[in-house]
Amino acid sequence: MTQKLRWGIMGCAQIATGSVMPAIQESETGVIQAVASRGLDKSSAVAKEFGVPQAYGSYEEMLADPNVDAVYIPLPNHLHREWAIRAAEAGKHVLCEKPIALNSREAAEMVEACRKAGVHLAEAYMYRHHPRIAEVRQIIASGEIGELRSIRGTFTYNDAEDTSNIRFKSAWGGGSLYDVGCYPLTAARLLIGSEPEAVTVQAIFSPEHDHVDMMASGLVEFPGGVSLIFDCGMWAYNRQLLEVLGTEGRIEIPMPFNARFDDAEFFVYAAGEVRRARATGANPYVRQADNFAAAVFGAEPAVAADDPVQNMMLIETCLASARRRERITLKPE
Repeated sequence: MTQKLRWGIMGCAQIATGSVMPAIQESETGVIQAVASRGLDKSSAVAKEFGVPQAYGSYEEMLADPNVDAVYIPLPNHLHREWAIRAAEAGKHVLCEKPIALNSREAAEMVEACRKAGVHLAEAYMYRHHPRIAEVRQIIASGEIGELRSIRGTFTYNDAEDTSNIRFKSAWGGGSLYDVGCYPLTAARLLIGSEPEAVTVQAIFSPEHDHVDMMASGLVEFPGGVSLIFDCGMWAYNRQLLEVLGTEGRIEIPMPFNARFDDAEFFVYAAGEVRRARATGANPYVRQADNFAAAVFGAEPAVAADDPVQNMMLIETCLASARRRERITLKPE
């Protein structure tokens, strides 16, 4: 019988109720033990909808529940640090929505708190768990497209009319780099396999949206002259694409950050031909839950413990470059 990880859901955000909670219930290794909100009416309604045995009217109550092994945190970005650390101190493993914090200092504090408490911490980039990513990495490693030269990544959508959206609150970690730019940025780090050296970013900061970056475009420089060219936005036409360019070919990945079952295809251009490849279809949220549980139960984590710190260092440097309108060199490790 598969060992079960007992989850507590900290908040009733749409990402929790629409994607993560159904995925945990579908997973092989997880059960939802409790759901908490700042109001018992809301958490009780969600608990009833999902058949969860326990509802709490505060996060503190859930953290005190000995039947909860791990928590999922889908709270607004500025609350991630506080509640991840409090969860760690309560002995709970932590899956925290992306971006994990507001900056690399906060991320480092969260990583250290979880290390000290002996609990597992992961940042919820679900796309990394889709089988397609593993297949793309294998093709790059095989040399089929030659030496890696550049990655191009895009993720844009238009939600500018909803000015009350929490993504447009600057103090809460709003803006396109935090919300969707983090996807091509993390994908480039993953596929290139090294840390960036410098960034140059331009952005549109909107007074109508609390001066957050509503659109950003940039160049991220990696060792060996390899680069990521990216754009991200919350005030532009909806689109996603990831292209990996090598000396002998390229890989084109449509909908790279939301793939599930029906859109797991990608295209390999090499040796004068176009090959339509199809990865195993999967729900990446389910894979994320099972991989998280595996790490809790003793398997080697798929991502290094300090990966969230590196992610936040890159995001905050991109934002600083856009604000200062200059190229910024990242500090070497």
